[in-house]
Formats: sequence, structure tokens, C-alpha cells
Amino acid sequence: MRLHVLIPAALLGLAPLACGGSDPEPNNPSQMQNQYGASTQYPPGQYPPGQYGQPAQPGQYGQPTQQPGQYTPPATTTPTPTQTPTATGTSTGQATPIAPAAVSAATPILTAMAASEVQGMQPEGGAFAGQFQDGQTLEQPFNIQPGKCYSVIGVGLGVQELNLQIVAQPAPMLPPVVLSQDNTTGPNATLGGKGTCFKNPLPVGGPAKAIMTVRGSGLAVAQIYVK
Repeated sequence: MRLHVLIPAALLGLAPLACGGSDPEPNNPSQMQNQYGASTQYPPGQYPPGQYGQPAQPGQYGQPTQQPGQYTPPATTTPTPTQTPTATGTSTGQATPIAPAAVSAATPILTAMAASEVQGMQPEGGAFAGQFQDGQTLEQPFNIQPGKCYSVIGVGLGVQELNLQIVAQPAPMLPPVVLSQDNTTGPNATLGGKGTCFKNPLPVGGPAKAIMTVRGSGLAVAQIYVK
């Protein structure tokens, strides 16, 4: 009788051991992750940027923000062209040469002035003419001969003022020298008229130029005379 009582009691003592033989499962998945140093959960198959061979996003962990293979050219600034201010309605430089026949309206005036201002003188070469803008010049080269006397007559059409000069170039590196210039005003000009022609004081000749300069816009024609 006593043996039968002890066997059921021993079986009852083993029951708790059989039920508690396995460890309890963690209730919170983050607890298991915290055991391995992970503080943030990520969806399956994904890892923190830059870890486990996954590429970091641009700008993270010192990664460049530019995508591989892309090139961003440096910003450039287009320089603003520099303009030199000039007076309104004025210009400088050479006038446009034209045939003297294009200024045929000035021929009668030129002939009358020659008869009055340069009597006894002969034309030196042909006439020269140009289409002028305000401040432009036109040059006519010629050679000054020793002992000769020179005058220039000019007529302008539409211009306000016509000026005449005879200049010499002593040497290529030296500035031109004004030998004579007119003292008249208006659209017509005479240099060395009425016996006051410019005479070369040197025993040798040299290259020179007759120069017309105008104020206003229009046509002008001139002729060199010599005796």
C-alpha cells in the first residue's frame, strides 16, 4: 500500500519539470535586435545605409552628392561688353572716298573759287571727294617739291564746316606736322588763297597730305593747286 502511494507522488513532482524545460520566447522583437547592437528596425532584406555592402545615400557618411558618371560644369559668367561712350551724332575716322563726279553739283562752285582764289596756279593731280559723317576726315597724299607753292580749295554739300590742312610726315616714328591750314568758315574753304599759298622753305621735297575734315554730314570735294 505504501508503494502505490509514492509512485503517483513522484510522477506529479516531474510534471513541472517537463513543462518548463524550454526557454520563454521574447515578447518584443526589438529586444533580440538590441542584443546584437541594432537600435532601429528595418524591413526584411534592407540594412542601414552604408552597412552590409549597401550603398549610402548621397550626402550621408561623407558620400558625394553627385551621382557616379555625372559631371556638373562650373558656373560661368558671360562678361558684359564694354562700350566706349561717344557724343551723340558724332564719329571719327576716315570718310568714305567717292568719285569726284558724284559731287558734280559742287563743280561750278569749285571752278568759281579757283578763278578767284588761285589765279595762275595749276591743279596738282586730280580732285578727291568723300561721303562724310560728323568729325570724319579724308586724306590726299602728294609730294611737296622744293621751291613750289601750294594751295587747296574745298567745297562741301550738306556739311556745316569744312576745314583744310597740309601736313608733312618728317619720319615714320614722328607725329605729322601741320604746315598750313585754312582760316575760313562755313561749308567752303580755301587754304593759301589770293597769293598766300604755302611755299616749301626747304631745298628738298618730301611726302605730304592734304586733309579735309568736316562738321556735320554730307559730301565734300577738294583740289590741290601748285605753282
